[in-house]
Amino acid sequence: MKVGLVLEGGGLRGLYTAGVLDTFLENDIKVDCIIGVSAGALFGVNYYSKQKGRALTYNKKYAKDKRYMSIPSWILTGNYINKKFAFYKMSNKLVPFDNATYKKNCKNFFAVVTNVKTGEAEYMAIDDPLEQMEILRATSAIPLLSRMVKIGKHKYLDGGVSDSIPIEAMERLNYDKIIVVETQPFNFIKEPLSKREEKFVRIKYRNYPNLINTILNRHEAYNKQKAYVKELENKGEIFVIRPSVSVKTSIKNKNPERYQEVYDLGVSDTNEVLNDLKAYLKE
Repeated sequence: MKVGLVLEGGGLRGLYTAGVLDTFLENDIKVDCIIGVSAGALFGVNYYSKQKGRALTYNKKYAKDKRYMSIPSWILTGNYINKKFAFYKMSNKLVPFDNATYKKNCKNFFAVVTNVKTGEAEYMAIDDPLEQMEILRATSAIPLLSRMVKIGKHKYLDGGVSDSIPIEAMERLNYDKIIVVETQPFNFIKEPLSKREEKFVRIKYRNYPNLINTILNRHEAYNKQKAYVKELENKGEIFVIRPSVSVKTSIKNKNPERYQEVYDLGVSDTNEVLNDLKAYLKE
């Protein structure tokens, strides 16, 4: 039996996912493939490197460090999440990523990115996170707050723009069981952008009409995906772990205690359904 794992993004709501994955590691829950979006991909790689607590550690430690995520970084570099510090220095020196363990344990890992020319999702395999760090940057490159990331001949932005919950992408891979980790509660409904936000998007990406269309219609696509996940869940075809209460945090939140609360919710929610999850996997 082969198991696929889908990880929604959501900025620092992704610390909920980190709590879920660390609980998986503690309880020897094994998966054969991960498709991660944005923060889901950034934190998801720690599952295969078996670095329990790593995502929480560096986010709490550097939460208020302007070199990590800040307006000054955005003004100076075009990236709110600083490229050199947050991705390269963090992973190589400050809180080192165990690349060797990842490569030993990783079976299949895909990060979702959005092609800015087509406005469509692409799924890039990550076999070596340190060598493929630009893919991880691309999957989490938030529109308006990030520069486009060039990979090969194409430019990309956050995968959540085009495929927030890549359940259908996982279904196409024909895994026997699918686990989905969402970062919004059951009844969450995404609202359209405000007129002001829409104006900024149209100006910023005026040379990328397909991207504009994808961004402006993201709320409709997301809500359809949420509904589809619920449908599959009700049929017993997939297993879903999602926040039991609303997770209200953002990349502008610099409170380490709040980060811990979000992470702890992921741990407690997973422990609450752990026996059901094990039963699902044994069916």
